[in-house]
Amino acid sequence: MSNDLERLKMQYERGAISRRRFLQQVAAIGGIGALHAMGVPGVMPTARAADPSTGGQIRIGVGSGSTTDSLNPATINSTFMQIVNYGLRNNLTEVTPNGELVPELCESWDASSDARTWTFKLRRGVEFHNGKTLDAKDVVASINHHRGDKSESSAKSLLEPIEELRTDGKDTVVVKLREGNADFPYLMSDYHIVIMPVTKDGLDVDSGVGTGGYVLEQFKPGIRCSLKRNPNYWKEGAAWVDSAEVLAIKDATARTNALTTGEIDVMNRVQLSTAARLDQMGSVRVVEASGNQHVTMPMRVDKDPFTDNNVRLAMKYAINRQEILDKVLNGHGYLGNDHPLGRANAFRAGDLEQHSYDPDRAKHYLKKAGMDSLDVQLQVSDAAFQGAVDAAVLYKQHAAKAGINIDVKRVPADGYWSDVWTKVPFCMAYWGGRPTADWMFSVAYSAGASWNATHWENERFNELLKDARAELDRKKRQDMYTEMQQLLRDDGGVIVPVFLNYVMALKDNVQHGKIANNWGLDGLKCIERWWMA
Repeated sequence: MSNDLERLKMQYERGAISRRRFLQQVAAIGGIGALHAMGVPGVMPTARAADPSTGGQIRIGVGSGSTTDSLNPATINSTFMQIVNYGLRNNLTEVTPNGELVPELCESWDASSDARTWTFKLRRGVEFHNGKTLDAKDVVASINHHRGDKSESSAKSLLEPIEELRTDGKDTVVVKLREGNADFPYLMSDYHIVIMPVTKDGLDVDSGVGTGGYVLEQFKPGIRCSLKRNPNYWKEGAAWVDSAEVLAIKDATARTNALTTGEIDVMNRVQLSTAARLDQMGSVRVVEASGNQHVTMPMRVDKDPFTDNNVRLAMKYAINRQEILDKVLNGHGYLGNDHPLGRANAFRAGDLEQHSYDPDRAKHYLKKAGMDSLDVQLQVSDAAFQGAVDAAVLYKQHAAKAGINIDVKRVPADGYWSDVWTKVPFCMAYWGGRPTADWMFSVAYSAGASWNATHWENERFNELLKDARAELDRKKRQDMYTEMQQLLRDDGGVIVPVFLNYVMALKDNVQHGKIANNWGLDGLKCIERWWMA
């Protein structure tokens, strides 16, 4: 953290960032307490927000959404629908702004000594929007909705290890896994695995009826969704506004204009090049959270030249991460070290030696691979992340000094995720991260995982993944996850140059407490957690 604080201090003192932005960035990395020790004159932490109050309307503009969007949680894959879904429905568990996992619709959970059997006790008296009382059958049916042979849910792989799922009375759900998983309760917080009511016709997945703080009023897929406060919401200290509207505004300039003209109160995915200017406006403030979202450059290890780890190491030492952070992200992030665990992950190995820009070392690894130079093609689109093309051009310049000639091929945004990512030997992408190490490693780096974009398979890594999943001793798990991060850094097929902050802009009358960093917009729960002054 000390290096990040010094960098921020230098930017602030030379006027590169505003006082407000400086404080927000320091708060994001937990450094507020160190301000006086740093010797920064005239800087005090910002005042606490006013106490929450009910009333008003919040309008949120997000940079995603599609006319194919559905209220069926199995199909949800955009921020637009994630926010709506969390507004309408609840999960068994919830990740707090402090990063802790707490009960939501359950009141407690217990595990067997081998972490194979999990028992969830449900809260009593919780009502769905249609008046039905929550019971264990609703929970079982909602989980099973993602598990069938014909299921195309993105959560299907998460739930595949379930061997048995049953009720034990009206208020208890028992889950038995094929093998132990110490993180299983975290999976129950996933935005797909929300709880819906069982009706005489089966599970109600399409109406939007849930137990959440808001009731559906109008839904136009890929355009807007209107919600009103649930007067019978069971959760105290939540769901403050009378109504909420989520609007899909994909163009960043259009979102910014909507915010500055008062058409919306909140926007996500702020243009990083204009964030400082936006933050200077009297009625708008830029807020960011430093979490697990990261840029990746997957190299398919089953395709030449990336079959040779010496080539992969050369590519990792041929990129100037700091320049990409400064010039592409405008400082809205932090350096990556070729593994996917960010600051919001409890098992991040922050003391691993940092991969840094070293053209001579890159040349050394090229020679070990029997090469004096290397020609590779990097396919890229800004669909990968905002500024991806600019980052690729910078990388081309960096790598040239190591004798690596990168042909930057700009490809259309349309079809990028279906036709380029995981398909071509070398491209750019991003991940929002996942709440646990096991979750992140399992979906993106384990052998055979459908989203293993590098096609990397490491026997030791997969052995550790299985062992760590069932280990309840935290120290032992940390040791295993640290070794796994080192394996990825030194042998894996992914370059992780930078982590991206979640950057949002709010009108000044939008208030909030501590902002979660597990997802953008306060863990995707801004509708429930924020209020209007």
